[in-house]
Amino acid sequence: MIDSDFARELLAGLARRPRQIAPKFFYDAAGSALFDRICELPEYYPTRTELALLNERAPEIAECIQESVGEGFGDGADIVEFGAGSSRKVRVLLDALPARRFVPIDISGEHLHAAAEELRADYPGLDVHPIAADFTRPLELPALPPDAQGRPAPRVGFFPGSSIGNFTPPEALHFLRQSAALLHGGGLLIGVDLVKEPARLHAAYNDADGVTAAFNLNLLARANRELGANFELSQFAHYAFYQPGLQRIEMHLVSRRAQQVRVCGHVFDFAEGDSVHTENSHKFSVGGFRALAARAGYVPGPVWCDAERLFSIHWLALPH
Repeated sequence: MIDSDFARELLAGLARRPRQIAPKFFYDAAGSALFDRICELPEYYPTRTELALLNERAPEIAECIQESVGEGFGDGADIVEFGAGSSRKVRVLLDALPARRFVPIDISGEHLHAAAEELRADYPGLDVHPIAADFTRPLELPALPPDAQGRPAPRVGFFPGSSIGNFTPPEALHFLRQSAALLHGGGLLIGVDLVKEPARLHAAYNDADGVTAAFNLNLLARANRELGANFELSQFAHYAFYQPGLQRIEMHLVSRRAQQVRVCGHVFDFAEGDSVHTENSHKFSVGGFRALAARAGYVPGPVWCDAERLFSIHWLALPH
């Protein structure tokens, strides 16, 4: 539909120079399923590294969160997951941390609700309250229930996967400030990918099976399905590379030849080699990320890293 956010932002992004589109639009049902496959790839270290860290340090993380929140924890917290997807990693947190309600937020409603049903079956005492929304925009969360002493229960945010790296630096600061306003009295547990050898990064975004390429190209397939566009997927190539000066991976879709594409009645000319910039994935140092979090109003707390220092998990507290 031409009046959808996807249509509006795709048209604006194709008219811009350089052309670009926000990575949040990767995640329709097909894109979300492809991303789940990416997370299982041998080259894609972030998911397994973060999950191993969570499993290994879950008791310590839970104790840290409870001590940080203090008496406000009451009978358990609201856990709010930003960009929840399949909500696989939050299960480790739910097993370790008393929670009365889980609020997963994701732009892909179909994927979100399927994951919510699985969680309800596996955690029958947990109130699962999914919200299909773009969490980068202002949103309302369900009201906080009171604890045993009548005080509002805290909110504990969860943002795994280093999705913070998909934002530009100003966008990352904006998200952190916005999440701080939503999580008053609690804090945010966040996964952050670290700067590392470029070859390791290149392999992670250019897997041998071509799943990341299919994920990238699905953006064009989605435009064909939903907007009646006529992208020829075979005439665009997945291209991902590391920009060391900017400390980020960039993903592009590159036109293989001169061609015209129609989207919602608009015609766009592509020369051979023209690209659409579809994603950034910024990498951080531990100190650099802590400084960013502090600018957003958080009090940076403990940091957990794997032995190779590929990935980090940060607890960011909020003043009570």
